[in-house]
Amino acid sequence: MSEKPKTPVPARPASTVVILRDGADGIEVFMVVRHHEIDFASGALVFPGGKVDAEDSDAAWSALAPSVPAAPDRAFFVAAGRETFEEAGLMLARRQGTNEIIEPDAAHGLVETYRAALLKGDTTFVDIIRRENLVLAGDLMVPFAHWITPEPVPKRFDTHFFLVAAPMAQLGQHDGSESVEGLWITPQEALREAEAGTRTLVFATRMNLEKLARYRTVAEAVDVTRSRPVVTVTPKILLSDSGRRLQIPAEADYGVTEVFVEEGSRLGTAAHRG
Repeated sequence: MSEKPKTPVPARPASTVVILRDGADGIEVFMVVRHHEIDFASGALVFPGGKVDAEDSDAAWSALAPSVPAAPDRAFFVAAGRETFEEAGLMLARRQGTNEIIEPDAAHGLVETYRAALLKGDTTFVDIIRRENLVLAGDLMVPFAHWITPEPVPKRFDTHFFLVAAPMAQLGQHDGSESVEGLWITPQEALREAEAGTRTLVFATRMNLEKLARYRTVAEAVDVTRSRPVVTVTPKILLSDSGRRLQIPAEADYGVTEVFVEEGSRLGTAAHRG
């Protein structure tokens, strides 16, 4: 009697933020190294990100994030803004009734005042935005990619990636708890270090770095991304004696449709809380 196929683990909604700036050698991306005590992607070089929290779907966001899509997609944008604040120390928000991003000194003050409490769960992002008379600048978050962890993987995420052009004057800082190192790095250098074995990348991070490496400037990356549809990627795992091959749709525009992955390589979709 054959065994019944196992029911796939549900994929948890999550957001990842690809924060970009123009550097001397081309675009640079803000990345963090996951703390070794975190149970997912520990020690890996990743983009800031995390699971969508219940508060990210609060009805108040319809007024506090007026430039983003309606629910349920709104929660992914809100989570992206929250993760940018938590992990990178950047506040993507405007004062109510203004068009300018919050000034650097005020942003730094919000990080000093609220980030530790937010990370401990003593406050929520919606309360911070409401209390400080802000609105989330969701229009600065450009949908870049959508990856869903393959079904056989025991820990799965449904992850939306967003490009963000860094508000340079804010000079964000990593949080020091879930991440132990925050750095600006070119996509090419991150890929070279992974190839040399000095950095660890999960599969989706590597593929998205390869796509970012095509662009010379932040403006080019944002303009091209805005002009193209986001195609969902759920890699299909093909097993062989030599390892695993992952198939991804050509329409997702990663330049490949099949990638060989050595045994032991990480298949997770991004950097997320466990």
